[in-house]
This record gives sequence, structure tokens and C-alpha cells, in this order.
Amino acid sequence: MPSNALRDTEKLGQFLWLDNLSRTLLREGELDKLITEDGISGLTSNPAIFYNALSKSPYYQEELAQLKTTDLSAEARYEKLIIADIQEACDKLRAVFDATKGDGGYVSLEVSPHLANDEEGTVQAARRLKAEVNRANLLVKVPATPAGVRAFERLIAEGVNVNVTLMFSLRHEDAVAKAYVNGARRWVANGGDPRVLKSVASIFMSRVDTLVDQKLTSIGTADALALRGHAAVVLGKLAYQNYLARFHGAEFTDLAAQGVRPQYPLWASTGTKNSAYSDVLYVEQLIGAETVNTLPDATLAAFRDHGHAADTVTEGVGEAKAQHAQLAALGIDLDEVGEQLQTEGLLLFVQAFDKLLVIVE
Repeated sequence: MPSNALRDTEKLGQFLWLDNLSRTLLREGELDKLITEDGISGLTSNPAIFYNALSKSPYYQEELAQLKTTDLSAEARYEKLIIADIQEACDKLRAVFDATKGDGGYVSLEVSPHLANDEEGTVQAARRLKAEVNRANLLVKVPATPAGVRAFERLIAEGVNVNVTLMFSLRHEDAVAKAYVNGARRWVANGGDPRVLKSVASIFMSRVDTLVDQKLTSIGTADALALRGHAAVVLGKLAYQNYLARFHGAEFTDLAAQGVRPQYPLWASTGTKNSAYSDVLYVEQLIGAETVNTLPDATLAAFRDHGHAADTVTEGVGEAKAQHAQLAALGIDLDEVGEQLQTEGLLLFVQAFDKLLVIVE
């Protein structure tokens, strides 16, 4: 099979996932092709993705019409539709899951964003979704809000595998990683099989640059303007250094020896929003072992067409630290940026979810 940048990236130890899911993708052979030809090894979904799927794909209409004759709630109808998609995607990726011994081959399904500040509700919803999907290669998505992080730790302690989403800062990365280690310790201490645990930490890229660039433009100095388009990659490179220190350091040694997997960083929101920047910026600059990049369709196609694969996530770390310090000196606190972006991102997910429910009412 001819080499392409996607396959070359896979060889460097990074898992490439598709940030999309619909019945069109499943039924018309596109996902099969992406798996076999490009090495796509996972899928992520969210309310906005399912809103687009239900709005545009013709493959839902017959079942949706039937569901509308039932007395199910709108949310229950929505779940009936999308759980079937999640199960089919899990089945298509099961061979990848088996071949990688559980490192890859996952499909992510998000709990209702209305539960983002409800720890107990999140735990209950995640348990239910895990049981209803009933696939070993499911990741339940939970947001990195304070309540979500507490729920995440409890879920890992129960052996529920989780994709932690809406992470925008090193503060988020630290809280989520600590929760994973604590949850894994509880799971193992209670007799759970350490080899079955899996989690990824989804750190969003392009939205960070969008907001920070606005702040830098407002400052307007030459030093500030020179930093535009760098904040997200700085976040990714420093988060990966934290990952190495924690999961390949003393804190995790005993768990690793028992077979617990590290919590891989996942680069999310990797479609470039500023047309002045490379359309593969958040792919090429963050390639490395034990990472995941989830790509929108257009970014995947662009990287296949003209991307370059190299082990880059550990390059330029000194420069990234310097740029992080320069941003702070200009009054830009990336942790504060992360809090604002998480709040805004959650609102967008709530809006998309509510629009979804209108479709199925």
C-alpha cells in the first residue's frame, strides 16, 4: 500500500482518529476505507457532530419517523438513534482494538452536556451508556469541569473507560491526570483488571489560538503580535512534557508495572480556524508517541494531501516554555483563558444538544 502522511504518522506512535460519525459514513463504506487505507484507529463524536448527522444524512429518516410514534422522550429517541451508530462504529473498529491490544480502536460517546456540573448525574449517565452500548471499545465522554473531573475519577475507579473532553489549559490537564491516577489506584486496589482501563485527555487546540490571538491583537505591540498563532501549540507541547513526567515517572511506576495504561493526551479541535495559518498546523506540530489526534474530515484530507510526518511534539520545548512566559508577561494567563473557553465550549455543546432534541421531538 502506498505510503501517505497519515500512515507515516501512525508509524511514529500517534493514533489518528476521525472527529465525525454518521450513518452515511458507516453505510457507504467511507469509514471502512479510512480504517484500511489511512489507518484511522478511532472516532470521536459530540452533540454538534450528531446534529449534523441527523440533519443531513438520509439514513435516519425512517427510524426517526417510527420513533416519533412512540411515547419515548426526545432524549431517549436521540439515544436510540445514536447508540446504534456507536455500536456499529465500535464493531468496525474492533479489529483495530484487538490488534493494538486495547491501545486503539475506540469510539467516544458523550453524556448530556446538561450534566456538566452534576457529578452524580454524570456517573449515572456514564454507567447507563456503557451498559447500553455494551462494547469493550467504547469511551464515554465526560467534560473536565470540576464536577466532571470528580465523576471521572469515580468512573475510572469502577472500570468505566472515559474520554475527558473540554480541556483548554495545563490546569485542566493536571486535574484530569491526577484524577486518572487516583481512580486507577482505587480500581486496582479493589481487584479490578489493570489492563482493561483506558482514558484519553482531550486538549482543544484551535479555540485557544482564536481567543489568545484576539488578546494579542488588542495589545498590539510587536512582541505581542509575534506570538499570534503559537499559544495552542505551546499548550500541547507543555502538556506532553507534563504527561511524560507523570506517566513515565515515579508517580505512575507501580501502576505501569501492574499493566495500567497511561492516559494519552488527545489533540482535539485541530481544524485550523485562521486561514492565515497552515491547515495542518495542529497536526504537524504535535506528532509523537502515545498521543492521539482527532481530525475533522477537511483536516484529515489536507494532511493526507500535503502533510509531513515527523516526531515533533518534543521539539522546541524550550521555545514553548519561553513563549508561555512571554504570554504571562503580557498579562495573558493561559489558565484563565482555559476557564473562559471551557465555559464557552460547554454552552456550544448545550446549544447543539438542544437543537438535536428539537429534531427528534
